[in-house]
Amino acid sequence: MQDRFHPQTRKETPTMPLYTTLTTLLTLTLTLTPSTLGQSGPNILSFVDPLIGTVNGGHVFPGATLPFGMAKAVADVNGENQGGFASDGSNVTGFSHMHDSGTGGSPSLGNFPLFPQTGCPGDILDNCLFPEENRATPYINSSVQASPGYFAIELATNIKAEMTVTNHTALYRFSFPNTPTEGNATLSPLILADLIDLPHSRINGSVSVDANTGRISGTGSFNPSFGIGSYTLHFCADFHGAAVRDTGVFMNNRAGTEPKNLSVVQDGVNNSPEILPAGAWTRFHAPNGSDNAILARVGVSFISVDQACHNAESEIPGFDFEAVHTAAREAWTDTLGVVEVTPGPGVNSSLQTVFWSGLYRASLSPQDYTGENPLWNSTEPYYDSFYCIWDSFRSIHTMITILDPVSQVRMLRSLIDIYRHEGWLPDCRMSLCKGFTQGGSNADIVLADSYLKIKSISDGVNWTTAYEAVVHDAEVEPENWSVQGRGGLHSWKNLHYIPTDDYDPYGVGPFTRSISRTVEYAYDDFCIAEMAHDLGHAADAHKYYSRSTYWHNMFLPSQTSSLHNNTDTGFTGFLQPRFPNTTWGYQNPIFCSPLLNFTSCYLNPDGHETYEGSAWLYTTFVPHDMATLITTLGGPETFVTRLDYLHESGLLYIGDEQAFLPVYQYHYAGRPAKSALRAHTYIPALFNTTRVGIPGNDDSGAMGSFVALAMLGLFPNPGQDVYLITPPFFQEWRITNKVTGKVAVVRNLNFDARYENLFIQSARLDGEVYTRNWIGHDFFLYGGVLELVLGRNESSWGTRAEDLPPSLSTGERGMGVYGW
Repeated sequence: MQDRFHPQTRKETPTMPLYTTLTTLLTLTLTLTPSTLGQSGPNILSFVDPLIGTVNGGHVFPGATLPFGMAKAVADVNGENQGGFASDGSNVTGFSHMHDSGTGGSPSLGNFPLFPQTGCPGDILDNCLFPEENRATPYINSSVQASPGYFAIELATNIKAEMTVTNHTALYRFSFPNTPTEGNATLSPLILADLIDLPHSRINGSVSVDANTGRISGTGSFNPSFGIGSYTLHFCADFHGAAVRDTGVFMNNRAGTEPKNLSVVQDGVNNSPEILPAGAWTRFHAPNGSDNAILARVGVSFISVDQACHNAESEIPGFDFEAVHTAAREAWTDTLGVVEVTPGPGVNSSLQTVFWSGLYRASLSPQDYTGENPLWNSTEPYYDSFYCIWDSFRSIHTMITILDPVSQVRMLRSLIDIYRHEGWLPDCRMSLCKGFTQGGSNADIVLADSYLKIKSISDGVNWTTAYEAVVHDAEVEPENWSVQGRGGLHSWKNLHYIPTDDYDPYGVGPFTRSISRTVEYAYDDFCIAEMAHDLGHAADAHKYYSRSTYWHNMFLPSQTSSLHNNTDTGFTGFLQPRFPNTTWGYQNPIFCSPLLNFTSCYLNPDGHETYEGSAWLYTTFVPHDMATLITTLGGPETFVTRLDYLHESGLLYIGDEQAFLPVYQYHYAGRPAKSALRAHTYIPALFNTTRVGIPGNDDSGAMGSFVALAMLGLFPNPGQDVYLITPPFFQEWRITNKVTGKVAVVRNLNFDARYENLFIQSARLDGEVYTRNWIGHDFFLYGGVLELVLGRNESSWGTRAEDLPPSLSTGERGMGVYGW
């Protein structure tokens, strides 16, 4: 291993040309406003645009929240509403207080929305609009404002809605038009609360309203959006700024002042899929302030209505909107402010917005539900919306480990506590429910990644229990492996792969994804081996290192690949299905790529043998032993050509998280310059400041963390203490570790904003020659200055065998650049 204080020296070799066609990037760079000021402190928030990714499948939550906060307030629409609001011009149906961000498929949460109305026409209560489909109202497109801790929108009714939050409470300010009248009658504003959620999954609900104060409180039971079971949530809404005129409840499209409470249950007779509109309302006299505003404070809780009210009263005692908003901005400044960026002369503000917005989205989830878990008693933190770890292990948790290691440690403690009380680490979890597993047991990777990187600052993490949990994943098959653990373990241990049409009488789950599960189980076992090795469990380490080689048992060297027009791709050797009797099956290597039946490989009974990707893609997934993979596929030159083909043929969809690592796998073939070039082909072409802005759904910040790490120029191979070095998109950045206080600095020399000097010529770490094309997390823990000298042509930097990232077969395990 190269020692930072005794660096190796090397003889430079002549530079080699590399094509540098960056037309899209250069065009964008030259047409946007430059900014050269360093970014730190509160001014960084002006570069965050929460509306990126709020249309065309991004599903980003753009509303008001705190870092990893439980309360997430935004306007809900009846269009693409997985994140509550979308910039698709659909109508607003309410304002709700909890959401997830970037999820695919069904919307989640969005419970108990409020909806304000200027008054009931003719002053007749039933003329107000109560059902969701009736009250849906257009909004003024230019009125939408979103920034960290704040969201605002104006409805076509001229009601302006603003919102901000604390951790468990949303605060709304509804500003009504001046003295709305109908004839000579002054209309009274009405605010309703609906017993509904975004996916319309309500099982039962109850609501009550206080005739004197107008407080509306209630409870509902709902289904999770990507899992099993149900959850119960409570809310408590108080109002300020106008005297209460009257109160009541509504059901369907009718309302009355009596009774003051109601309950609704599912229609068990007709099993109707329709959710009966029901809720409560408070009507007011004209607001008494000059701004004509009524404030609504909504506390939420998974414990009880009393707890929801307590959360609201303790967190926002005085209805001071500006104070709450200021505190929210300060919380975001504290989280993002550990990063300082000097963009460099000519770097456009658009790229800076892409970067800071990515960092921001990577801090939305998982969500801190500590003190709000009714399932068991514990003094440990509890985090939810791990949605899903199959997505988040690849970049989100590494980004959190860098940006906010204190929060990452709390998340680790939460994962371990879930194991203590439920018997399994989650692979996906939302709303206190078990979510569906998509491949392997990916919490194993998160725990190993953090263990290797921050075990020295992981106070409160019981690593003995953590190790017990990951071994449990590897050795014990659950009865229902669709929501936890791994299926097919008998075959895994005996056949050394997951067979197609597996015989598995030991548990229940979708018998699909044999290829993708095989390569993911192999990597899970490698990560367990890393922990075992460091914890002194030598026999376990040997066993799991051995099991991590099982991916090779599904590699068919003779398998060819053709495009749908029968054009031979020119490459041989792909992962293929294999049956329990060891004979081979067939899945077209391009199947489930954008070129052929892209949406055919999901969690459904006929979901095929790869998951959300093709055999072309999964054949590259050997993160722990790239050296063997490269040899298996024909050597470095062939591997680079093959990786180029994957990126350039249309086979790869960067909007799915499995595509992240292939951007940087050139490092393992001694071509780190090509990784840098490849990152610049995706940014800003597909990651930019438009409302589309990201190529796929954000998956709780996965796309955000990818683009932020890519622009920092240190991209992780998650589950290992390895960051692959490419030139940052900025002249310099500094990150201060929140625990150690040390500062990591990366500085580009010869930096140019046209990104013509895109390739590293040489590097120094703390003034000493540094030749490796990767670095370990000690750089973030203990600080240092990494200086990269850039040029226009590919050089020999980082290309020698000894400069490549570690692989299992080379005898290096990636335990840290500064020594073991």
